[in-house]
Amino acid sequence: MGDPEIDAMSAVTDALRNLEEEAQGRVLRWAAERYGVMIGYSTASKNSSGGEFVAVEVSEEEISAEAPKFEHFAELFNAAAPKTDVDRALVAGYWFQAVQGGPSFQALDLNRELKNLGHALKNVTDALKGNQEKKPARVIQLRKAGSSRQARKLYKLTHEGLVYVQGLIAS
Repeated sequence: MGDPEIDAMSAVTDALRNLEEEAQGRVLRWAAERYGVMIGYSTASKNSSGGEFVAVEVSEEEISAEAPKFEHFAELFNAAAPKTDVDRALVAGYWFQAVQGGPSFQALDLNRELKNLGHALKNVTDALKGNQEKKPARVIQLRKAGSSRQARKLYKLTHEGLVYVQGLIAS
């Protein structure tokens, strides 16, 4: 009877063996998110001599470039298939930031897109707050215009938020 941890590592190695390097990264990021494991988001590549692995940081621009291209929000929403309001808000934010190329987004815009698909959120601010409270945060608030609780707020997906949505799309 073998060591269960070694058996699991062997199974992961077997599962990743025939995938391209980019696909391996997506699978591993998804698995880390799925099981709540904190990992550094970097990829490893062999050095020029083919020997030791060297860590290479993955930028937000590279994440966006790696993302599948969607012409309509409905296509992205269908591919990601978010199950919770927190995930729906995150996918809508991804649409504005990663697909449309905006530097940030407002909650009102997210709910407008979701409403067009029949998935309006009861409270978009609470859904975004749920993403802010994740560890690490998937969304950050950049600015608030006005003093009331209903004031317009400007948000941005974090690196972890971008990676999480790509994991939803890949699965």
